[in-house]
Amino acid sequence: MTKTIIFNDNQLIFTKIDILFLNMEYNDVFMNKNNKTLLETIKSKRYRHLEQEIYEKYSNYLNFKLGLFLKKLKYEKNIFYKRFLNDYGDLTYSEFKINDINILSKKGLYIYCINDELKYIGRSNDTFAKRINNGYGKISPKNCFLDGQSTNCHINSLITKYRNNIELFALELTDDGLIKSLEKDLINEYKPDWNKL
Repeated sequence: MTKTIIFNDNQLIFTKIDILFLNMEYNDVFMNKNNKTLLETIKSKRYRHLEQEIYEKYSNYLNFKLGLFLKKLKYEKNIFYKRFLNDYGDLTYSEFKINDINILSKKGLYIYCINDELKYIGRSNDTFAKRINNGYGKISPKNCFLDGQSTNCHINSLITKYRNNIELFALELTDDGLIKSLEKDLINEYKPDWNKL
């Protein structure tokens, strides 16, 4: 099965790639980030803006592992924990991957559609296996934070929400410059919903 997108009087033919969902939905991924303490975290540049408030209100927790500290706050319904996370860092996710041997080692453009409606256009300058399986397909605790991969969290949560209707299509390309420019041009032309957020 294919999906054709018209651009500048050219037909771009994307091939459907099956998505294999590996587990049920899961939440609170950020709570598993325990490689640094709260103190170590607020000393890094990305979190320095929280340092004064942490010292004033949470100095007893400076030696807590970050995930455990945020878990405590969330369970106490203290929304301060969200200030460590990106906008999509506390959503519902799932784990999924692609197995198509014809596309795993290729790169290019990919699109997500729901009921034949184009929802997202993305590029993969690495292999599709790396972008889908290791990027969108498995959200790590690090992804959820301010210095993590908010796009991975965002797209995974949407794919999870629409998992019964989502379709993935890929277009193999080899030129990195073309991949980048064509992605930008297609987004400008089609303005998919998920690229706007």
